[in-house]
Amino acid sequence: MSRSADPVATSTTPMRRVAIASCTGTTIEFYDFFIYGTAAALVFPKVFFPALGSSAGTVASFATFAVAFIARPLGAAIFGHFGDRIGRKKTLISTLLLMGIATVAIGLIPSADKIGIAAPIALVILRIAQGLAVGGEWAGATLLATEYAPTNKRGLYALFPQLGPSLAFVLSSGTFLIVNLFVGETSDAFLQWGWRIPFLASALLVLIGLYVRVKVEETPMFANQSPQARSGANPLVGVFKNQPRELMLAAGSLAMMFAFFYIGTAYLTSYGTAKVGLSRTTVLSLGLLAALVFAAATAFAAFHSDRIGRRRMVIGSCVLSIPGGLILFPLIDIGTPLAFFLGLTMTLVIMGISYGPAGALLPEMFRTEYRYTGAGMAYAIAGVIGGGTAPTLAAELAGRYGGVAVGWMLAGFGVLSLVCATFLPETRNRAMEKSAQTSEDEANVSV
Repeated sequence: MSRSADPVATSTTPMRRVAIASCTGTTIEFYDFFIYGTAAALVFPKVFFPALGSSAGTVASFATFAVAFIARPLGAAIFGHFGDRIGRKKTLISTLLLMGIATVAIGLIPSADKIGIAAPIALVILRIAQGLAVGGEWAGATLLATEYAPTNKRGLYALFPQLGPSLAFVLSSGTFLIVNLFVGETSDAFLQWGWRIPFLASALLVLIGLYVRVKVEETPMFANQSPQARSGANPLVGVFKNQPRELMLAAGSLAMMFAFFYIGTAYLTSYGTAKVGLSRTTVLSLGLLAALVFAAATAFAAFHSDRIGRRRMVIGSCVLSIPGGLILFPLIDIGTPLAFFLGLTMTLVIMGISYGPAGALLPEMFRTEYRYTGAGMAYAIAGVIGGGTAPTLAAELAGRYGGVAVGWMLAGFGVLSLVCATFLPETRNRAMEKSAQTSEDEANVSV
């Protein structure tokens, strides 16, 4: 096998270490991201927006959740630039530090009752920092895996950073569940200080993640680049100039994925407690179980994308999302824990079928000298379209028209992504070190 086809041959770092480093980093980053979503559903309306009342406070809380998605493209551009210029490894260490500092700081913000409007302002600023970090993290972690992996196993190795969100959902739900069980379901202690524990505990996870990432070498594809390639045109300019079509198609194809994911991991936590009437303990416990099924679906899709292609898996997920969105809230509104679990699990499984192959799909679509920027921007734009708007719109739609309206919104995202996915190139067999133009020509033939 050629050097281009088998980048592992150019590095002494074992793939096991690469897999652990990529998975550990995304797990920590998304743990920090998810505990914010859980807190936004359970406590932030009362802690930071008490004057707005229950409904308006929930909308405001999820609006701060959406702020991070707006910051993601900027994070992808900033960290993508340095990732394409100075290396994947150094940039990933920076994103991990930024996320860790911002998350711990959120856990230290006094409530609005104590410092007034300064509390929600500080919350928004730190949420922006989280968004910048995640905007730079995901692409770097997937590049760490795919740029090391053999061509015929890129989907398999790209699975490891993709497992980060499901593991993070387990950790975030589990941490909040433990705190909830410790302080009691009806205790004021959860609102006063209990919710802060998961945020402060992030510091320990970040130290573990830094240790793991320092032990990994720079990826062979980046290390093998010529100095001229690294110092050429601005990576962001290169992406928009050479591959704008692939950038926007990828973003549109994954918008549904984000909408389903953050409805499942953030909004349904609020809906299950406030609308359905389930206890926090029940909702968090069911979230743990659903996250395990989500991990299995992600692994299944990533593994099979090496055999049947990334594009087919994404299209299949989009097709399932349309009826899935329509039946979600009628199912959950049955009001039983089993119905809630089935609805949540369905939401995450549909998302996982797209998410599994996305870890290889996006890096395969872009040229090495701007791959970090291109993959990160596509992922971030999809996050703005789907993840940034869905939870906020859901809170408003449910308040006005009920949960069924949220289901129609999800089905609409499914239609959008299905249309875009039909025009996606198949990237499974691409030689990632070929020129952008050659890759595009091969893609057009494969479609």
